[in-house]
Amino acid sequence: MAKTRRAIQNQTNRTLDRGDLGALLGFAATHSEQSVCRKARAYTGGLPIDIAQAKLDLNGPNAVSETVEDPTVIRFLKCFASPFTLILLALAAISYITNVVLAPSGEQDPTTVIIIAIMVLISGIIDFVQSSRGASAAAALLQMVTATTRVRRRPINFDDFEVSHTETPHDSSATDSVPHAATGTADMPDAGSSFDKEIPFEDVVVGDLVLLASGDMVPADCRVLDAKDLFVNETALTGESEPVEKFPTVVHARRRADGTRYPLSLSECTNLLFAGTTVQSGSATAVVVATGDNTYVGRMSALLRQPATKTSFDVGLASVSKVLVVFMLVMCPIVFIVNGTMKGAWLDALLFSVSVAVGITPQMLPVIVTTCLSRGATQMAKQDVIVKTPSAIQNLGAIDILCTDKTGTITADEVILERHLNVLGEEDEYVLRYAFLNSYFQTGLRNLIDSAIINATGQLTDINHLIDSYTKVDEVPFDFERRRMSVVVEDITNNTHMITKGAVEEILSVCTSVNFKTHISPLTNAQRQDILRRVHDLNHEGMRVVAVAQKDNPRPVGEFGVDDEADMTLIGYLAFLDPPKASAAEAIKKLGEKGVCVKVLTGDNEGVAAAVCKKVGITVDALLLGEEVENLSEDALRKRVEQTQLFAKLSPMQKARVVEALRKNSHVVGFMGDGINDAAAMRASDVGISVDTAVDVAKESADIILLQKDLLVLERGVEEGRRTYGNTIKYIKATASSNFGNVLSVMVASVLLPFLPMSALQLLLLGLAYTLTCIAIPWDTVDGSFLARPRSWDARSITGFMLWIGPVSSLFDVLTFALMFFVISPAIAGGTWAELAAAGNATGQALFIAAFQTGWFVESMWTQTFVLHALRTEKLPFIQSRPSAALMILTVAGIAAVSVLPYLPKVSEALGLIGLPISFFGWLLALMLGYLVLISIVKALYVRRKGSLL
Repeated sequence: MAKTRRAIQNQTNRTLDRGDLGALLGFAATHSEQSVCRKARAYTGGLPIDIAQAKLDLNGPNAVSETVEDPTVIRFLKCFASPFTLILLALAAISYITNVVLAPSGEQDPTTVIIIAIMVLISGIIDFVQSSRGASAAAALLQMVTATTRVRRRPINFDDFEVSHTETPHDSSATDSVPHAATGTADMPDAGSSFDKEIPFEDVVVGDLVLLASGDMVPADCRVLDAKDLFVNETALTGESEPVEKFPTVVHARRRADGTRYPLSLSECTNLLFAGTTVQSGSATAVVVATGDNTYVGRMSALLRQPATKTSFDVGLASVSKVLVVFMLVMCPIVFIVNGTMKGAWLDALLFSVSVAVGITPQMLPVIVTTCLSRGATQMAKQDVIVKTPSAIQNLGAIDILCTDKTGTITADEVILERHLNVLGEEDEYVLRYAFLNSYFQTGLRNLIDSAIINATGQLTDINHLIDSYTKVDEVPFDFERRRMSVVVEDITNNTHMITKGAVEEILSVCTSVNFKTHISPLTNAQRQDILRRVHDLNHEGMRVVAVAQKDNPRPVGEFGVDDEADMTLIGYLAFLDPPKASAAEAIKKLGEKGVCVKVLTGDNEGVAAAVCKKVGITVDALLLGEEVENLSEDALRKRVEQTQLFAKLSPMQKARVVEALRKNSHVVGFMGDGINDAAAMRASDVGISVDTAVDVAKESADIILLQKDLLVLERGVEEGRRTYGNTIKYIKATASSNFGNVLSVMVASVLLPFLPMSALQLLLLGLAYTLTCIAIPWDTVDGSFLARPRSWDARSITGFMLWIGPVSSLFDVLTFALMFFVISPAIAGGTWAELAAAGNATGQALFIAAFQTGWFVESMWTQTFVLHALRTEKLPFIQSRPSAALMILTVAGIAAVSVLPYLPKVSEALGLIGLPISFFGWLLALMLGYLVLISIVKALYVRRKGSLL
């Protein structure tokens, strides 16, 4: 056994056990069975048990590696790793040192530390809870099903086997003989009796002979050695519902002009079976060529486990955070130096600058962002949408291009009989009745086309009468070579009829006459061309055409067989369509109105795809095929993708390449798909969208999972994403501009005033009061005009916004300074500052400072709140655009609370505030009126120049 294992290990790198996926499967598809079995180290009659065990020990189980999730503690800590959170924690540390550690005994004040800690904790907990919910929902959808498969094994131990591994290149011009089972391994040891064994998928190894029958799931990637009427459902890979016939013959790879081969597509690999697909009918013997992570599914999963590229949300939020953090890091040292220089109290200046840093940092940004995303996810959940990644909500709102597969997304993923035509192209029930008899009485694979024929016939006539009027005599099953199948029936007058349906060209090849409304005439070449022209027109409309022929009283050659399909009469043809979803056209129109361009990326034929696009309102001015995508350079592809609406015959990696090219052109791209072939493209996009019926790999790579496969749900999701972004950005811009204005005001006050315009504690309390009013922002309304086009993060717009709006706020702060310094404070303190200083009246000076700081404290809360309402909309606030009830209630409550604080004896004493005369509020209202007028003018000028407020 040890020698066996060593022999296998020495040869491993020259077998199909390992290697590049494209080369591995390409070799298996394009080489003879003998070569494939030799490379896979297969044995005639199946692997010996000990050889199979040795392979299993060396290469591991046949299972795709799963993504290792971080422990709960690590995931919780990662929720606090945002730039703003780290800045806030740094500020908390500085505040703890200055306000607690270095503060004199009895004067320690941990208020700032507590406030920051609360903000950080709220943000992190909300983020953790939301992400955990998404992970739990996804895990529930991604339950794996254990399964077994039947393999052929032998009990004999060959310790001393030596196998020649000389590879014989496949001659594409020759045709390989196709022996049954694994006779291609004739040069390998053959002794002992074989037996069939049911084993778990995990125990399957390369070289195993797998025995498959109808209903079986394919356990690994295999090369077909022998097949009988084998049809496989590859929906899990391609998303296409139509089963694919598999057969043992070698695939001849297409070559480019320079002689190199095109990469094989899944649809071309007609002799390969892929892990995870299902045998719909027939039987086969196949040799395993790849297991576990080396399978097609495994390699796709490995690709998805790689670190994801940063999405629009990640990049945008990082850039915004950088701008605000740099702003804080630049302005706070300036405030510290100016105050220290002008006042001489450096410790007080340090405390004040730290308070300014806390004040100008949008402390609630993590909470607001997380709450907005959480609310968006909750709203989406009400519409049967699971949001796995909270940031995907905003990404969905930012997309300006939606790439989608065709089948099941734009189309209904079903086949309907669109037309039943006679040879003149006229609707004729006579054709449908004969087609029904063929589909109903056949016992082979009843596919979607047969079901469509039976359903359509039932809507037009009494099918029970048809069934009772005929008796089945015999049938000639479908096969890939003929591409047709026949049924022989006998009517109540004892006449027999052979009815054949299949591909138009194949049916025409066995017809010598045509039926013109019960008139039989010879089939001429002109009629053949006319029929083919009509069929071509139907194909151009996206329809699949099947021809129907019949022969009365056929005389069988022995039993009925292929030789009897001759001298038949063509009676007409049937046109089938995978119809567009009823909601597709409406959804695409609405997405277009919202600035989202829909592009179709499909592995299907370009003619069918173009016809479907036309039906749903996608104008196909240009299309690009997979072969062209493969040959284009990066720069050329980036140019072509801009003008192209339809991409057809794409491989999975070509889909991903198209998505990456669009993103490099500064587009925010969403991709919707449900097959393994869509997973790479979903991963490459800003937001991957899948459905609950999708394959596990697709659901794992998706950010959003739909419980109903409908573009209208996406259209509503786009709107919700923009609403989420709108509420987030209005907080950032309003707060950043207001804080910038406050910093400018502090700079002016530091130069002109002999005292601080507001104490550090007052500044922190003001920031907390404003922050609490902003909690309602995620529930605020958003103007319809804002939702009308894609929105994405733009750090430069925030900088420009601060420079435009901030000085307006600062102007009214300076006016408030003048009001308090020259009018209100002298009236309360009993003299001007100069008079009090000259008289050495310390009590009067303290009263003067307290009145001044109280006035700016109250005015700052009013201006910050008013600017929030003024800047939340481009329209007139309160009149043309009303805020949500929650935001209105909280802002009114915030203004009222701050305005009342100076009149609460113990509170005002602790905060250094005093009650102001009623006349102050008259002045304040006048200031606010002027503020709203000026901010409205500046806002209008900004919108005219920039095109948008937010």
